[in-house]
Amino acid sequence: MIKLSARKICFALVVTVFALAPVAGVYADAPTGQTLTSRPIFMLKNHGGSSASGEVVNQSTSENWSGYAVTGSNNTYTSVTSSWLQPILICTPNNNSYSADWVGLDGYNDQTVEQIGTEANCINGQAQYYTWYEMYPQNPFETLTRLNVAPGNEVSATVTYNNPPVSHLKNHQHGMLGNGTFTLAITNVTTGSTYSTTQTPFLTVNRSSAEVIAEAPYSNGILPLAEFGIINFNTSEANSSALGGYTGLQAITMDDPYGMVATPSAFDVTNENFSITWSN
Repeated sequence: MIKLSARKICFALVVTVFALAPVAGVYADAPTGQTLTSRPIFMLKNHGGSSASGEVVNQSTSENWSGYAVTGSNNTYTSVTSSWLQPILICTPNNNSYSADWVGLDGYNDQTVEQIGTEANCINGQAQYYTWYEMYPQNPFETLTRLNVAPGNEVSATVTYNNPPVSHLKNHQHGMLGNGTFTLAITNVTTGSTYSTTQTPFLTVNRSSAEVIAEAPYSNGILPLAEFGIINFNTSEANSSALGGYTGLQAITMDDPYGMVATPSAFDVTNENFSITWSN
C-alpha cells in the first residue's frame, strides 16, 4: 500500500480580490479541537487502463478521493472548473461524518493542492454546509468563505493559474521565487453570490494534474465519508477543454478506512459531465 502524505510547512502571501471575509478553518460545530483539511491523494492501488468507449482511462483506488484527475508533465495545467448541485446529506443520530467536493490543481502526483469547493458534514447527527478554499500545505486547513450554500443549490468553482510578472521570472533565474498566483473562485449560481481570492504560493508547484473530486477530509487521519447519495458534476474542464477527453485521464474510486465507497460514473457524450455515488 502506498500512502502519500504531506508534512512540509511554509508560509503564504494571501491577497483577497473579492470576498465575504474568510474565517479560520476550525468548524465551530465540529467535534472539539477538530480542524479539517483536504489532502493530496492517499493512493491504495492503480489498476491500469480500461474503457467501455475506446479511450484509455486509468483506474485507481484511493482512501480519500473519488472522481477524475488528468495528469501530465510539470506546468501543463492552468485552470480547472466544474459545477454541481449540492447534495442533501443523510445524517443518523449522533453521527459525525464529512464530505468535501472541490476542483483543484495538483495533488495527484505531488504534495501540493490549490483547491476550492463545498463542505457537507454531519455533526452530532445534524447536516451542515459550507464553502471553503485551501492552498495545501502552506495553510494546511480549509478556510471558510462565508459564501452560503444549501442542498439543491447549484455551485460553480474554478481554479486558475496566473503567470508571474517578467520581473519574477528573472528573479527565479537567480534562485528566487518564480511562481505565479492562483485565483480560486466559487459562485452559488442559485443565489448569485460569488467569492474569489488570489494567493501566491511560497512553495514551488508543479501544475501536473487537474481534478474534480469528492473527498473524505482529514483531521488526525482520514474521516468517515458522509452519506451524500449521488453528486452530479457538470461542465468539468481543464485548460478550457473537456476533462473526460484528455489522454492520461484517471478515474478514482474511494474506499475509505470506514468501509464507505464512492464510485465515479463514466463521462457522458460531452466528456464534461459525470456523477459519483456513495455506498457502503
